[in-house]
Amino acid sequence: MTRLRCALLDDYFNLTLQLADWSRIEDRVEVTAFNEPFASPEAAADALKDFEIICAMRERTPFPRTLFAVLPRLKLLITSGMRNAAIDLEAAKERQVVVCGTQWGRDPTAALTMGLILELTRHIGRENARMHAGDPLQKFIGLEIEGRTLGVVGLGKLGAKVSGLAKAFGMNVIAWSPNLTPERCKEVGVGYATREELFAAADIISVHMVLSERSRGLIGQADLARMKPTGYLVNTARGPIVDEAALLEALQQRQMAGAAIDVFSVEPLPVDHPFRKLDNIVLTPHLGYVTEEGFRAHYGQMVEGIEAWFKGEPLRRLA
Repeated sequence: MTRLRCALLDDYFNLTLQLADWSRIEDRVEVTAFNEPFASPEAAADALKDFEIICAMRERTPFPRTLFAVLPRLKLLITSGMRNAAIDLEAAKERQVVVCGTQWGRDPTAALTMGLILELTRHIGRENARMHAGDPLQKFIGLEIEGRTLGVVGLGKLGAKVSGLAKAFGMNVIAWSPNLTPERCKEVGVGYATREELFAAADIISVHMVLSERSRGLIGQADLARMKPTGYLVNTARGPIVDEAALLEALQQRQMAGAAIDVFSVEPLPVDHPFRKLDNIVLTPHLGYVTEEGFRAHYGQMVEGIEAWFKGEPLRRLA
């Protein structure tokens, strides 16, 4: 029996083959892991043209219509998560490519959000680096988050989880999003605010919206201008939700105290990106979902998904 070829994308940690039992399908599938991002869409097309199955890690590798058009052998695409804005689902349907997802157990992004808030206000990473460099004394004075106001943009499952963690730290929490209602805020136990009120009143603003055409560029120059000069912005959602050019200008002009950004319009973040030159921004390389437990769950479900597809019973189908 000729085995089908399966590509595992963006295995930066070189752990994919260890975190799931791929031997369950080795009689039918030859698995190849790619450890580096593709340099261009053309490079992706060239590398993947002979694969019937592709397993994608979140949105690290985009699958627009143009890529589907040059992958003639592709039959099954499995993405981690049940939503992937980087996959053109209509194009997949037209090419008769089955697209499936995987489910989360827990979402570790909420804990990362609180970690970034603590880094902004207590400078843990900076002081750690200075200690390792041999500096004897503390340089940065911290801020207490207890009693301060967190403004949550988006009060879905993740926004509600972050709100609960923030309240455990003694923070006051208010929330806003385009479709948010006072009833939802009451259900979660946070204050309801208008857009203008949230950006003007919050000491720290944390973004938890899903990326869509409606939310793309949702937070722009006018919103950032309303922030306190002592305020911070945290984005662990998706890069394009915040106007990056407006954020860059606000940080360069010191209109706000700082930001912590885990997601970017282009990932990996280019080495010459001006964000990397600022001293008032904390940068992390999209760590929100990256945990051993999460990867084990996603890759394990990918193996299950391939087995189910062979039986003609795709699991968690998206297209």
